[in-house]
Amino acid sequence: MTDASLTPTDFPDSGFSNPGPVVFDAELRPHRSLSMRGFRLLMMAVIGVSAIAGSAVYLAGAWPVVGFLGADILLIYWAFRASYRAARRCERLRLTQEWLTIQRIDPKGRDVTQALRPHWLRVELDEPAGPSTPLRLWSHGRAVVVGSFLPPSERERLAGALRAALGRLRVF
Repeated sequence: MTDASLTPTDFPDSGFSNPGPVVFDAELRPHRSLSMRGFRLLMMAVIGVSAIAGSAVYLAGAWPVVGFLGADILLIYWAFRASYRAARRCERLRLTQEWLTIQRIDPKGRDVTQALRPHWLRVELDEPAGPSTPLRLWSHGRAVVVGSFLPPSERERLAGALRAALGRLRVF
């Protein structure tokens, strides 16, 4: 919860004016369990193992295999870099008296914002949430899925926190 307020310039395409104080503010990002330091250590280990195996294979006379060991290193590096690039994805939910704004930033930095009226908003998540259970926000017959990259327990926590914030908002 924060005392910050939004201005119409924060979400120019949403068409709202003076949204008021922020009641709920959440930034959602995909989790990556391997830090950059861990990634570097892993790559050094992969290079070390490949160098030892490549030396043994080369000395045994199977020198063409060495190229494949180098290709393995490049593929592992590429896969991890793609994973870290995908982790730049972000969703930001901001709830005010007038709007729930959902700002999405894709891995390339493109920004798309949707705005829903919170007065008719319904938070829907099957209990217990499974790995593919979506967290849907319904308003005026339209559903918006948020947090699809979150694990089920985090989606449940987000749904509970958003329901509580909507409940507080409706008391006013």
